[in-house]
Amino acid sequence: MSVPTAPRRAYGGDTTRQEDPMSAQPEEAPTPPAPAAAAQLLAQLRADRRADTWVPAFEQDWARALDDARHSFSLAPVHDVVRTWRARLASAPAVDAFLAGGCDDSDGVDLDQVLGART
Repeated sequence: MSVPTAPRRAYGGDTTRQEDPMSAQPEEAPTPPAPAAAAQLLAQLRADRRADTWVPAFEQDWARALDDARHSFSLAPVHDVVRTWRARLASAPAVDAFLAGGCDDSDGVDLDQVLGART
């Protein structure tokens, strides 16, 4: 006489839960910057040789993002400003090297076209 076997569970073995929990955030979503990221970024901008133009532009973008965040109840505008300015600061040495090399930049692409226009 054979012994009846128990039906297999949907997720394998004797477990009834899925082994790999799903994340509520897609994998391609960028991680948000640290709370002090804007202050650190502003300190880096003040130390840069372009501080006289970059600091007022950053402060204007930051104020606009804070206002947008207050109205939308979302920190996305603030995170976007930090990401954009980090990218600008990180790419500055490459831009300087390009310009110092005497290369023709007449066919260049405006940074606002790549990163999005500041509104």
